[in-house]
Amino acid sequence: MNNGAYNSTAETWQQNALLEYLLVGHPDRGVNNKIMEEKQQFIDDYNENNDLKTKPHITVANFLADEAMEPTIIRWMQRICGAQQSFNVTLNNYSGFPPHTIYLRVQDPLPFQQLAKQLKTVDDFIRASACPPAKLISKPHLSIARILPEHVYNKAMADYAQKTFHASFMIEELILLRRQHQFDTCKTIHVFRLRPTGSNIYSDVA
Repeated sequence: MNNGAYNSTAETWQQNALLEYLLVGHPDRGVNNKIMEEKQQFIDDYNENNDLKTKPHITVANFLADEAMEPTIIRWMQRICGAQQSFNVTLNNYSGFPPHTIYLRVQDPLPFQQLAKQLKTVDDFIRASACPPAKLISKPHLSIARILPEHVYNKAMADYAQKTFHASFMIEELILLRRQHQFDTCKTIHVFRLRPTGSNIYSDVA
């Protein structure tokens, strides 16, 4: 989920007892199963031990913070997510981040980019608390294989340019995860429900 530069920052700040947080959206069960089949096929085709324990997800925000900051972060995120309507996500074919990651493209990045814009208030709080800047999503994607050797990446990209993938699902909630380091198992901290599609933000006040 992190690039190399962010990993280096994470390693440094873990020495200061900061934890890593991720705000993510998951596909529904049907799309999840389809993606897991893709991940397994990648392992079979390229003999790469791709992590099947990680549930398919799209990362909206990735940051480091002290655990004592959680209540304030959750309060801000609850307000932001409560104002965001549920939205449809369409995954359309493959692309990559050279030289290490193969991913599924998100056809319409706008809802994620709007969320990232709203989450800058959380980023301001994190920075003001002497933590590194949050990594807010700019190019939403869903990884199929990560941390690949460059020669495997190059071979896979040539192959996947000939393949197609198409699936859609609704994002109705975002999940805040926490882990102690990059290789730790993520723990769910909070689930933020988005507003039903078509609802009015003021409809609950009558």
